[in-house]
Amino acid sequence: MKNRIITISREFGSGGRTIGKKTAEVLGIPCYDSELIQKIAQESGFDARYIKDAGEYAPGGFLASAFSNRAFGPTNEDYLWEIQCRIITELAEKEPCVIVGRCADYILRDKADCLKVFIHADMAFRAHRIVAVYGERDQSPEQRLKDKDKRRAAYHRFYTNMKWGHAQNYDITLNSGALGIDKCVDILRQLY
Repeated sequence: MKNRIITISREFGSGGRTIGKKTAEVLGIPCYDSELIQKIAQESGFDARYIKDAGEYAPGGFLASAFSNRAFGPTNEDYLWEIQCRIITELAEKEPCVIVGRCADYILRDKADCLKVFIHADMAFRAHRIVAVYGERDQSPEQRLKDKDKRRAAYHRFYTNMKWGHAQNYDITLNSGALGIDKCVDILRQLY
């Protein structure tokens, strides 16, 4: 029997990680977010900071479309993707849980009973939140949001060939700025 899994994709600053953790807590199931990075680091031997960054950049970046860096075999990112897929699949097979990010919605599309969620909010809500919660100040918060979302979208498209954030790819999209974090948690609890 397939376990019930909630996968959460999110715009940077929308509170998706918080919503995932709170939802898991209310449901009494584990939530995997930074824990995934640690598991991938342990298995791959790569530094956790490298894995975190690699998970938001499409392999080859800008030049990937012009020159294939796969001419000499799989890249580090490809290797990490394989480990990530295996770990996410194993977690989903083990028990019901919430998985935040890392293309879990795509990885588990045919392997688990998934509620695929996308959390978004308007720019003002997210800009305020990253300054208040994360202390972001180095550059304009709006530019930081755009850059981070652009990287997430490119990574997601590279490995899934799907448009990140496109409503048709999810079971539900929630505007955390309009609904609030706690209401989003309550909605997911009810849908579970």
